[in-house]
Amino acid sequence: MVRGNKRSRTLRRVYVKTPSKTVIHYRKRKPAKPQCGSCGEVLKGVARGLKAQVHKLSKTQRRPERPYGGVLCTRCMRRYFTEKARKYTQFSSEKTGVIRNQNTIESDE
Repeated sequence: MVRGNKRSRTLRRVYVKTPSKTVIHYRKRKPAKPQCGSCGEVLKGVARGLKAQVHKLSKTQRRPERPYGGVLCTRCMRRYFTEKARKYTQFSSEKTGVIRNQNTIESDE
């Protein structure tokens, strides 16, 4: 009979053929694929494996080397930075007192 802690589905069952019979090995499951914190899309370029395996990789192999790499997908990261830049330009124009409106055309009348 198998031990009680092996009976749960927390561990995955791997069937290994030996010369005499087939034996069951119990191994840990892989963690879920990393997802974007904003939209939930699966992140590309982020290592997926057991903690010990991922820890052995170099830092550049674990996640992309861009801002918010391993946290946000590229689409959400770009959207975040464009919004941030827009807010900054709006804030700086209010601070200096210059109002920029591109819809009106000034005439010399």
